[in-house]
Amino acid sequence: MDVCIGMIGCGGIAQGKHMPGLQKAGAELRGFFDVDRVRAEACAAKFGKNAVVFDSVEALLADERITTVQICTPNLTHASYAVQALNAGKNVMCEKPMAINAAEAEKMVEAAKQNHRKLTIAYQGRFRREAQLLKSMCEEGELGEIYFARAHALRRRGVPNWGVYRGSRLQGGGCLIDIGTHALDLTLWLMNNYEPESVLASTYRKIVDRPTDANVWGEWESALADREDAAFAMIRMKNGATVELECSWAINCREAYENCATLAGTKAGADLRGGLWLNGANRGSLYLNHVDVFNETGTSFPVSHADEPGDAEMAAWAEAIRDDREPLVKPEQALTVARLIDAIYLSAREGREVRIADM
Repeated sequence: MDVCIGMIGCGGIAQGKHMPGLQKAGAELRGFFDVDRVRAEACAAKFGKNAVVFDSVEALLADERITTVQICTPNLTHASYAVQALNAGKNVMCEKPMAINAAEAEKMVEAAKQNHRKLTIAYQGRFRREAQLLKSMCEEGELGEIYFARAHALRRRGVPNWGVYRGSRLQGGGCLIDIGTHALDLTLWLMNNYEPESVLASTYRKIVDRPTDANVWGEWESALADREDAAFAMIRMKNGATVELECSWAINCREAYENCATLAGTKAGADLRGGLWLNGANRGSLYLNHVDVFNETGTSFPVSHADEPGDAEMAAWAEAIRDDREPLVKPEQALTVARLIDAIYLSAREGREVRIADM
């Protein structure tokens, strides 16, 4: 199948990752829609090929030449646009998080099944070279049974201060649904464990009320920042494994790592933070950075995918469409992450452990 793309949403993530990555992958960016038509026109001129700027999502979806849609809009609209696109016979890649809540995400999964179309969520952390290597080691059983993991999503001061980030209505929450979703996806994928039993969690709003604090993007408007700046959770899995989540846009800590994971297995452990560290009986100590892979004996290991995970993500998506293959990020996996996020928010609000089966 030809990869002819329709862009719904032409903001920063679309321009910074989706459009250039798809262009490099040889996809044709055919249609563009944005609530700001001028922005859509600028993107069409820069990235398009025989491109059309549409005045509505419905008009874009009616174009029979468009086979695939990228949804890069506020979280509140993810499900509605995805369901419309799937019902129109399009394949869909939706930016993370999958939807504003699990109920909306379920609608997306059902629409994909009913229309026999591909649906994936943009979790580019899986496409990092070191993540790909660690995943292959996990699949080969080199870590043994992975019974403990940490999902890391910590920034010292990285509070977004633009657009829909100023309030939670369009986003569904704060740091948890924004960056915690990445860390949860990466960790569950490495473990290949999508059966959570229960969640005990806390969320906090401690730093965002001080907008004059140092911040990578400058001051933010605290009066509009009605969302959590930190979230922590202990997740019990049905097989007895434990996953801990640590997530914050702004926290006073020594080490800050985002979209990272730590795994502890019966044979070896791995730390995917700023590279990849492994320790176990079979390999001794091993370190992988973004260029080299080596262990204490000088043995080298093959590493797949490009240095830029966003480009690798878009290339893999284009290949899945062309070759009629299942995408790496399966919608059912992203739905599990959405359910966990719902459970974390509920546990924090009610101050109790939440069983996933009871939600």
